[in-house]
Amino acid sequence: MSISRIGFACQYRHPQRSLALAELKVIESALNPRTTTLRWMDSVSAQVAEARLTEVVEHNLQAQLRLLDYVAQLPAALRMLRLSSDLLPFYSHPKIKAFYQDPAIVPKLIEGFAAIGSRARDADVRLSMHPGQYCVLGSDRPEVVENSLAEFEYHADMIRMMGYGVRFQDFKCNIHIAGRLGAEGIRSIWGRLSQEARNCITFENEEKVYGVDDCLALADLAPVVLDVHHCWINEEDYIAPHCDRVSRIIDSWRGVRPTMHYSQPQERLQESGFSSQQKLVMEEVTRVVAKRELYAHSDQMWNRWTNEYVLQFMDRFDVMFEAKDKNVATLAFYNEYMSR
Repeated sequence: MSISRIGFACQYRHPQRSLALAELKVIESALNPRTTTLRWMDSVSAQVAEARLTEVVEHNLQAQLRLLDYVAQLPAALRMLRLSSDLLPFYSHPKIKAFYQDPAIVPKLIEGFAAIGSRARDADVRLSMHPGQYCVLGSDRPEVVENSLAEFEYHADMIRMMGYGVRFQDFKCNIHIAGRLGAEGIRSIWGRLSQEARNCITFENEEKVYGVDDCLALADLAPVVLDVHHCWINEEDYIAPHCDRVSRIIDSWRGVRPTMHYSQPQERLQESGFSSQQKLVMEEVTRVVAKRELYAHSDQMWNRWTNEYVLQFMDRFDVMFEAKDKNVATLAFYNEYMSR
């Protein structure tokens, strides 16, 4: 059995939080992606817009390499990273698409992403991506489906250039089912996804509509990413770590070590009297806060009961932390629970 890993998503936070804000900004900006806006690009000449976009892309590719250098020096159990979806701003937008096909830009992308993939493999860092909420493959609106396919294939292009997508789940690219047509809508467009996209796609349960059972209904196509916080909100209880559904989730990964997602509601629940030691019972929590307020993620993993609960999965799962403090939260968890 491979080691248990925990990871963080997209942004670096410098662990020395006592530094001056200006100093923290300089350090963190070197490891985090930049972007621009379509409004600004439309307000300047094409030459100025392309120069700015080139600068952003070059920075982002180098920033990911620097971020991987940071992750590579962490203990093996912390070598897990979700890359940002914003490395190539507006890649799938019709107005910008030609920029990324420019013969002067293509070699930069190929070289930059190849270096990222090589660095990750050399350091044994498990990578993933997570297209945003506008990637709705199960929509009943054809134009939304087309845009969503283009957005997912944008991620597949980055994955391909990094040297992944070659075999089943050598890289995880995760989405929610989403859309009025749901799972059946996804089945109807499955054949339009590239082989690399199908090799990497995973489906995650969400808080509102499409839960664990909906994702399991697609397990013949792709693995299920269990999000225990979403499940708690959707089903109003925590899924049992060794139940049949968890076994089926593991089976959906076809021998690859599964990944699950972990977050907690915000720390301000403590101001309402909820102890860091107690199980968060939905009926009790929703007496003092609206359910929709539970969607927001905490800064750190403050609730010890839930931490102990998640530890029961870690003999079988790697865990992606979705906390606002990013790597600082994973470091704190590792030091408290995993380095003993």
